[in-house]
Amino acid sequence: MLAYGSPADDVDEYVRINESTTIESLKRFTKTVIEVFGEQYLRQPNTNDIVRLMSVAKQRGFLGMLGITLIHAFLGLPGSLNNINVLDRSHVFSKLAEGCSPEVSYTINGHEYTMGYYLADGIYPSWCTFVKTIPSPQGNKKKFFAAQQESARKDVERAFGVLQSRFAIVRGPGRMWDVETLKYIMTSCIILHNMIVEDERDTIREDVNFNYDAVAVTPTINLSRNRTSEVMEFIQVYHQIRDKQTHVQLQNDLVEHLWELNGKHLT
Repeated sequence: MLAYGSPADDVDEYVRINESTTIESLKRFTKTVIEVFGEQYLRQPNTNDIVRLMSVAKQRGFLGMLGITLIHAFLGLPGSLNNINVLDRSHVFSKLAEGCSPEVSYTINGHEYTMGYYLADGIYPSWCTFVKTIPSPQGNKKKFFAAQQESARKDVERAFGVLQSRFAIVRGPGRMWDVETLKYIMTSCIILHNMIVEDERDTIREDVNFNYDAVAVTPTINLSRNRTSEVMEFIQVYHQIRDKQTHVQLQNDLVEHLWELNGKHLT
């Protein structure tokens, strides 16, 4: 059902399982995939991941790029959430503000930056963690930058195309009646896809002794009501993420950098 999009009763005689049991098995399978493998294959990027991502981005001329925004693609969130206000619920930026994300440093056009960024369309806010395209660009430099930025953002569509080709259940219309089940199906397909990518990448895994059979233990959380010295640092990083001036400077630096790499040879 996941791979070929087959109906639940397509092989009922072959496997001797009726339709309701097949659907229930699908639900349990997707939940188990998430519970067992979710922590490993939906984790935050580690230092090695960041290095690999930035190496690929550098080859395309986007120094410091961590990826393309798909932050708004949540399943099961209230309808009032959109591309803008969902950012406040994103673990990507909350971890960055808490200082829990891997360090990123790079230099473009003589300016040093300490935060990675994501390519985004025009609806996203002007933060230093976003590099947006230029609407109605004027001049060869800005036109070339806009073309390169929009071309790189197509990777998201290509990624979903690969996901849909591997798991036909994602390509077709939703067959389940509740959003929670649809979320389990989509998330499990993404995990399985990440497994395939890791296997085909032919790299050595860092944690070769990962125990998938270990039972997760509920962590003990110690609450503290005392003011900490980290509060001001958190607020400072929070404002740095939303720094519009840095956003404009980073975009201008990338315009010049891309033009120096490839654009000026086109004139």
